[in-house]
Amino acid sequence: MVDTGLRTLWTRRGAAPLRAFISTESASAVVLVAAVVVALVWANAAPASYAAVWDTRVALRIGDAEFGQDLREWVGGGLMTLFFLVVGLEARREFDLGDLRERRRFVLPLVAGVVGMAVPIGIFLLFNAGLPSAHGWGVAMSTDTALALGLLAMLGRNVPDKVRLFVLTIFVVDDLAALLVIAVVYSEPINGLPLVLAVAVFALLLVVARTMRRRSVYFAIGLTLWLALEASGVDPVAAGLVIGLSAPAYTPSRDALEQATGRVRQFREQPTPELVREATTSLTATLSPNARLQSFYHPWTSFVIVPLFALANAGVVLSGDVLATAFTAPVTLGVFVGYVVGKPLGVVATAWAVTRISRGRIRPPVGWAAVLGSGTIAGVGFTVALLIATRAFQGAELDQAKVGALSAVVVSAALTWLVYRLVALLPSAAKARALVGDVAYIQDLVPEVDIDHDHVRGPASAPITVIEFGDFECPYCGQAEAVVRELLTDVHVRYVWRHLPLTDVHPRAQYAAEAAEAAAAQGAFWEMHDLLLAHQDDLTPVAVARYAEELGLDMPRFRDEMRRHVHETRVAQDVESADLSGVSGTPTFFVNGLRQYGAYDVATLGAAVRAARAQVRAAR
Repeated sequence: MVDTGLRTLWTRRGAAPLRAFISTESASAVVLVAAVVVALVWANAAPASYAAVWDTRVALRIGDAEFGQDLREWVGGGLMTLFFLVVGLEARREFDLGDLRERRRFVLPLVAGVVGMAVPIGIFLLFNAGLPSAHGWGVAMSTDTALALGLLAMLGRNVPDKVRLFVLTIFVVDDLAALLVIAVVYSEPINGLPLVLAVAVFALLLVVARTMRRRSVYFAIGLTLWLALEASGVDPVAAGLVIGLSAPAYTPSRDALEQATGRVRQFREQPTPELVREATTSLTATLSPNARLQSFYHPWTSFVIVPLFALANAGVVLSGDVLATAFTAPVTLGVFVGYVVGKPLGVVATAWAVTRISRGRIRPPVGWAAVLGSGTIAGVGFTVALLIATRAFQGAELDQAKVGALSAVVVSAALTWLVYRLVALLPSAAKARALVGDVAYIQDLVPEVDIDHDHVRGPASAPITVIEFGDFECPYCGQAEAVVRELLTDVHVRYVWRHLPLTDVHPRAQYAAEAAEAAAAQGAFWEMHDLLLAHQDDLTPVAVARYAEELGLDMPRFRDEMRRHVHETRVAQDVESADLSGVSGTPTFFVNGLRQYGAYDVATLGAAVRAARAQVRAAR
């Protein structure tokens, strides 16, 4: 088995943006759980020390003016702003590049997210009806994205990525609504002038967001917005969300990449400080503001800020008296039942209702067992639950809310494990339908494969199609060829090559592509394809003509077509397909029309093929 470990130009630490997001959240769940355990041990072993540290006042003084809060408030109202920045960035990325770019697919996550919050809120209010504690209804509404995704990764190891993506789209709606509730319900009385200033700063941000290149500028505008919201009485964590939503996400264009390549080449020829700046600026400009901000802040929020918040707020003294009181208290019961019962009920009932009302036109992109598992894991509410609890409650009621949220995490995780354990016992076809469903993926490939036009290798009727946009002079395409051969040992897979000659870095790639088409005109495309990739270091016209002779082609015809560039239009059609499909680097792979990001080794592409096969099996 070949495993080159190679990665495409689109790789960011080995994964697509969304899969990288999920990977980071899953890994950080271990750190978050550890922080919760440390907080509980610390609060019970040395409660005075725990309180003394987090109640320490930290202030900034300038002359007679002072701005200060205790350490716990700095973490919850200051650093957690960056957590909501990442939430906003991921929401915007999903709208611009992800499944939600097809707006119809946003209907179900939107409704499921809203109803999945409304039902737990209703349950909380039932337990706390007529009591002052009813004001804390927001504690029971929001799922902890990081912890839930991490637990899902651990409890459902064979759960397809498609399920995790569905869960994440619901959580994004959940997080956005939770922050809106914090800003509107759990903020101080509003001060008009600073709020007007905050709106003006946000308007400025919208104007410059598309062209903004420096994180420092985002930070300066964000800090100004945070201070204005703090002065206005609106919870300042809202600043993070609006900044994240303002940052557009897009894939680098080929023009931008070619311009960046030119700048780097100029620097290679003349390494001056001016050209260093130009090359750096040009390279940075190829990435969207969303990608740059998320790559920097997401690891910090996941591995440092959210665990730090948990350390500051999860410390509850778990004496027998406290637990006995908590589990009979309306606050604890409202939070616990809201999450454990309300969340699954809201998500599953909404998915069923929307499917029935729309007569199947709008339905979950996963199977019904996965919908149920998504509902149970949505009952893992921790970070935002504690954030709201610290604003809604004090003293014993705050401890009761924390106990309810922590208990809900344990029970919801156990229910999720049970759901996926039962699914694992089903026959393979039934399991595929239960997890994957039969909803088609959004097609990233434009146009679709046409066996009368495209070059197809393998069984023409194979249900799985692997498409590669390649460049005969690209060394990574040459090395990926061994991976493709390994995939083609599966009789259910066929392979399509589309040309994408990167002429700015590979000067002979266009000539080689036209040569392959000239060979195709004589029925020898794949033979020429294999020779060109095997001799990537020698693609001169003389060498290419030699390869044509080896294949026994009609040489006068071959030379005449190459001289007149007869097949230039055919290559240009593939390049246009690459542009329409958002491809600008090679090799770029698609499986059944769905773009594959990240590494292109056997394990990664093989996993994509297996996922496509499960989709096909579920649709039968």
